[in-house]
Amino acid sequence: MSIVYLNGRFLPAEQAFIPVFDRGFIFGDGVYEVLPVYGGRPFRLAHHLERLSQSLAGIGLTAPLGADEWSTIIGELIVRHGGGDQSVYLQITRGAAPRDHAFPAHVEPTVFAYTQPLKENPEEVLGRGVRAVTLDDIRWRRCDIKAIALLANVLLRQEAIQRGAAEAILIRDGAVTEGAASNIFVALRGQLVTAPRGPSILPGITRDLILELAAANGIDFAERRLSQEELRQAEEVWMTSSTKEIMPIVELDGKQVGNGTAGSLFWRMHSLFQDYKRRFREGTAG
Repeated sequence: MSIVYLNGRFLPAEQAFIPVFDRGFIFGDGVYEVLPVYGGRPFRLAHHLERLSQSLAGIGLTAPLGADEWSTIIGELIVRHGGGDQSVYLQITRGAAPRDHAFPAHVEPTVFAYTQPLKENPEEVLGRGVRAVTLDDIRWRRCDIKAIALLANVLLRQEAIQRGAAEAILIRDGAVTEGAASNIFVALRGQLVTAPRGPSILPGITRDLILELAAANGIDFAERRLSQEELRQAEEVWMTSSTKEIMPIVELDGKQVGNGTAGSLFWRMHSLFQDYKRRFREGTAG
């Protein structure tokens, strides 16, 4: 039976309930965070907690817990679910109050966390890659906040799935922002390119690690505006996230990307990423 954390208690998921007037349920008024766990250790925990703090500040919600308290809760969930590789989900809403758009006064936030198994993609799956489609970015203008109000992302991802694709690459004002549930990288004329930080994208933890690895290993990269036309000219396209890690996109809008399989730069970055994970498991990488 899965054990979750809710408002100071660890309890079976079947016994965890929130009030119907919780603002997360009524308004989507809250934020969340997802972090992978490798070998029983939360991956880049400080980075994830910093992003969580920024999301909370972005919606004007005082952090209900400090870094040490989050670390304790996450560690307890990991242990209760047997260690190994997991994915931990954290969510904080503004709490329960009579329905009113204005922020309520003196309300305790709702704090929820759970974990589930994390499976690694076999190399044969990575080699085949996935399909993607381009869609208009219909989301709000503060995508740097990891908000739980994800209806636009859900609709975009569902349209991609109905068109036989795994992800939607979003276009705003003629430029690539990110995926419906991922960051996007392209290899273009020998350079690795991704959209710059800003309110149009979520600052992905995996995204930032890829840029760190590129800088440390002599891979030319740029964070800049990437036009839709450049996306179509790319030799390689990847989607990245904390749970997917790095996944090559081999078909875009029904047309082959590169040679239609995972490219050489992808395999180099995949190797660097897996080596970093190995060192993390061994305690020699943070």
